[in-house]
Amino acid sequence: MSRDDTYLLDMLLAARKVRHYAERHSKEAFRSDELMRMGIIHLIQIIGEAARGVSAGFQDSHPEIPWQEVVGMRHRLVHDYLNVDIERVWKTVEEDIPRLIGQLEILVKDERK
Repeated sequence: MSRDDTYLLDMLLAARKVRHYAERHSKEAFRSDELMRMGIIHLIQIIGEAARGVSAGFQDSHPEIPWQEVVGMRHRLVHDYLNVDIERVWKTVEEDIPRLIGQLEILVKDERK
């Protein structure tokens, strides 16, 4: 497995975990359950860190993935952790993560579901 394939798989597995947890809990639970919130935020950070590791050549050949936005979200969560916008994180979970999963499933060669 290439380095890019490894990072893509890491992104996909973390994104699937986010969806798994979010599908079983409401937005209100996300707001009130600090442990769940921290876990999902950590998984989003992993997605961004893995995206950052994908080679520029691969990123350039797959502009359908919003690479800069994915990495940017990770940076905001890590470096501005005192001001995390919980509403924006939940919107990412509900809207962006499912779309990203669909895009990654096309690219990932090792389909561990």
